[in-house]
Amino acid sequence: MTSPTNSTNPPGSSSAEPSSPGSVKLAPSFAVPLGVSLLGALCLPLQPSWGGFRWLALVLVLFGGFLLLQARLLRLEFNDDALLVWRGDTEIRCFPYATWLSWRVFWPGLPVLLYFREERSIHLLPVLFDPTALREQLERHLAHLAPTPAP
Repeated sequence: MTSPTNSTNPPGSSSAEPSSPGSVKLAPSFAVPLGVSLLGALCLPLQPSWGGFRWLALVLVLFGGFLLLQARLLRLEFNDDALLVWRGDTEIRCFPYATWLSWRVFWPGLPVLLYFREERSIHLLPVLFDPTALREQLERHLAHLAPTPAP
């Protein structure tokens, strides 16, 4: 296993930071959390037409805040053997490439969700990381798997 580095990207630098030889740690992207929060805020003016919009707006804003916190705390690292999920200096999940069956980034023009299937489980992750670097790393490390075709 590799250990993460605690470095930050200065503005304008690359969106993927290497943490050890042969591995890349993705920079965060706050587009999805901010978009979900904005969607919640846009539901507020619809309040007179249906009283449930206030609750929908509150749920969306809170979920956007949760995603914002996750984007700040979590990091994805692509190394030679596996996709690692880090929270600070603690590795919380390891997804070996050898167990992957398929993957897909939903809505390439507006990437918001990463789907991947392992031998025993299916995973859906919000795209809280630089989507371009995410796709590049998936294509690099999982070249033997074509992305799952669109339905």
